Amino acid sequence: MSKGVLFLSARVGEGHRAAADAVRIRLAARGIRGEVVDSYRYAASLFSKVVSDGYIGMVRTIPQLYGFIYDRAERATAAGGFRAWASEFTARNIRGLMARLQPSAVVCTHAFPCGVMAAYKRLYDPSLPVIGIVTDFVVHPFWMYKNVDAYAVATPEIRATMVGRGIDAARIGVDGIPVDSRFGAVPADRGALRETMGLPRDGAVALVMGGGLGLGPVAKTVRALARTTRPVTQVVIVGKNAKLERRVAEEAKRNGADVRVLGFVENVFDWMHAADVLITKPGGLTTSEALAAGVPLALLRPLPGQEERNARYLVSRGAALRAARGDGDICRAVDAVLGDAEVAARLRTAAAALAHPDAADRIAERIVQAVGAAR
Repeated sequence: MSKGVLFLSARVGEGHRAAADAVRIRLAARGIRGEVVDSYRYAASLFSKVVSDGYIGMVRTIPQLYGFIYDRAERATAAGGFRAWASEFTARNIRGLMARLQPSAVVCTHAFPCGVMAAYKRLYDPSLPVIGIVTDFVVHPFWMYKNVDAYAVATPEIRATMVGRGIDAARIGVDGIPVDSRFGAVPADRGALRETMGLPRDGAVALVMGGGLGLGPVAKTVRALARTTRPVTQVVIVGKNAKLERRVAEEAKRNGADVRVLGFVENVFDWMHAADVLITKPGGLTTSEALAAGVPLALLRPLPGQEERNARYLVSRGAALRAARGDGDICRAVDAVLGDAEVAARLRTAAAALAHPDAADRIAERIVQAVGAAR
């Protein structure tokens, strides 16, 4: 595998890139280099702008439309003409990249490059190993191609769905969603960790996140947490959303809450380990990180589509509480976690049953096996 592994991601949030990086690091520990590339760079410029920018704009302003499109596409029995054209167009465009890198395998952490590589294998190189890493607790048909060599998925239910759609069961591993191994390394002395981060050693700490793009009702959550039964120190990570950072700071100032507002941070694992509860939108990567870190989850209003399905799955398995219907829901969920040790313990136990802190390592090994089988 001296030629290395190419990871194809997509610039819609930070999760897909984070998943790729987690596996890339575990391959590096095996002496195998990897490179992460945004697949949209090689798509038609109009398609790239419409899909990436359009997705972000849609989920910010009219998420119901995104949900309608997601559901409609999920029910489709065959690939649409435009999607097939986009995949083949991009497959042609990446031939130069493939010639330059000559990867021993290609790993896709988003459905779009998975379709692109299925087209590339069909048109140019059927022997090239391609691995798909599904980064949610549900799977959309846009992920599924019979000529993709291996899949890593989060749940047995996803595996069953894919088998039902004709994917060979032997190609699907229930490995989990890959996260940085540091999320699973829970510190022995959480009080000492809090002190190093400027947090109260013994008081209640609530972590609020809106993903890398700072989406979701984050400012409303800050307002709601000021009315919880017991005082709570809030840590709010807004990602790369500078506008939201200002709004949260203003909201905290208005209600006099103890709030620490952070932009994009590299050590999210430390903040999760320091927190008593995490209030977040149910993105696949963030919730997988939380499961690995063992922090109880309260899920904010999900976006229609994969986030709504993530929320349903996690709540149905007892690994999260919903806090989706407004300020009262948020307060009740947080009070339940902070005020009832049994509730918090049940959430942690259920989370541990779903967590895959070693997913990146397992997937790295799956990639090594796929390449070996192709030789």
